[in-house]
Amino acid sequence: MPRLFTAIEIPREVGLGLSLLRGGLSGARWIDPENYHVTLRFVGDVDDATGRDIMLMLGQVRRPSFDLTLDGLDQFGGHKPRAVFASVKATSALMELQAEQERLMQRLGLGAEGRNYKPHVTLARLRDASSRQVADYLATRGPYRSPAFHVPRFVLFSSRDSVGGGPYLVEAAYPLL
Repeated sequence: MPRLFTAIEIPREVGLGLSLLRGGLSGARWIDPENYHVTLRFVGDVDDATGRDIMLMLGQVRRPSFDLTLDGLDQFGGHKPRAVFASVKATSALMELQAEQERLMQRLGLGAEGRNYKPHVTLARLRDASSRQVADYLATRGPYRSPAFHVPRFVLFSSRDSVGGGPYLVEAAYPLL
């Protein structure tokens, strides 16, 4: 089975707004707007049996739908920037949904996620961009804020083993109440 992860899809109109932030940063590999998402839990490469177990386990999630807002831009990597992203305003509903999925994956025997969860939408992966260039980019575009958008479901995505940034395929969708 391909590489799997759970995520929240970004509505088309929000993705369009994010796409207007593209450009002006050398060494950036910009993510295509149709591949924007908020990762909930990275699963990785699993065999078909584990993939089916994950699909079934995720079907047990019963959480209410909620609204999200993207609030500001930032970067991962510190002095060696590796990605630029739009921050997601962390709501209790989002954090509870992510924590439940983390518990479910561990119950299936998958290792715990090694990093603290920071909800975000990756806009670009960086190669050879200086921290100064990234700081300048963020200074001119950092005040970004999206309109609130409704999250009616989460999905299980698969991706090809590639450099990253898609294309992603929805393997299963799970409605929120």
